Amino acid sequence: MKIDNATLDRIAELARLDFSDPAARAAILADMERVLGFVEKLNEVDTNGVEPLIFMTEEADVLRDDVVVPGDIVPKADALRNSPVKDSDYFKVPRVVDKG
Repeated sequence: MKIDNATLDRIAELARLDFSDPAARAAILADMERVLGFVEKLNEVDTNGVEPLIFMTEEADVLRDDVVVPGDIVPKADALRNSPVKDSDYFKVPRVVDKG
């Protein structure tokens, strides 16, 4: 397929590209023609009887098993020991919500 200057100008406008440099314009025109040539070559392949590829592998939703672990991995006393401000069994943090 051949791309003319009007088509290239329209593509440049839609993509907000500037091809004012003649060398850059010629290079992008050649690249686009090469890409379209490749697509045309793919159209020559006989795909009758070939199922569409939906997934790249046969695997579906491979997930790990859930493992129940105890909630107190670190004892509360050890966690509170590292806190700069604490109150008996809780961390003290600055207020983030107004009273009003």
